[in-house]
Amino acid sequence: MAKETALIVGAGSGLSASLARACAKEGMAVALAARDTAKLGSVAAETGARVYRCDAADAGAVQALFQALDDDFGALDLAVYNASYRTRGSIADLDPAEVERSLRITAYGGFLVAQEAARRMLARGGGSILLTGASASVKGYAQSAPFAMGKFALRGLAQSMARELAPKNIHVAHFVIDGGIRRGEVDPRGEQGADGLLDPDAIAAAYLQIHRQHRSAWTWEVELRPWTEKF
Repeated sequence: MAKETALIVGAGSGLSASLARACAKEGMAVALAARDTAKLGSVAAETGARVYRCDAADAGAVQALFQALDDDFGALDLAVYNASYRTRGSIADLDPAEVERSLRITAYGGFLVAQEAARRMLARGGGSILLTGASASVKGYAQSAPFAMGKFALRGLAQSMARELAPKNIHVAHFVIDGGIRRGEVDPRGEQGADGLLDPDAIAAAYLQIHRQHRSAWTWEVELRPWTEKF
């Protein structure tokens, strides 16, 4: 049986690193893509992942990324979109250029990556596309309109794709990460108490569980939050 291949776009040291480790532990070949690849050296060495420089909001760069994946791996079983960008401020004071950047990275980049992944998965008859959302996917907070706009759009993309692609054996799922993700063993935000922040390894396990779901019982959306988080 051929080794599965997983692509993580918007890779960094947090959730993406946990996903890379979880995929590698299951014997999957891992590809990590980010604008800044210098930060990926440690996790790449640990997981044996290939690293690719890519601006997810640039259509040409995304096309080049997937062409490189075609050449290096020949198939794609799992694609995860983790990239996002946040700018805060009063609606009266927000910089339109920063708002555009937030939308391009958080939502448009998700479309570009999902489109390229879907094209390949349609050709081979299956695969999983997982999109990382946030509390802002379903709740627009004050002073955070650009992030909510981007995350609402990403959720809409996931829902539309799931309805279109599920009958074609492609599993599309959106994850509402409703809470802070723990950073390292000792997080300065630890005032939330024991397990008051989401463990990135636990999130990664949930992603893989969705990827492994039997198609007779697929889900298109999962909400994950610490047991202490209000909702």
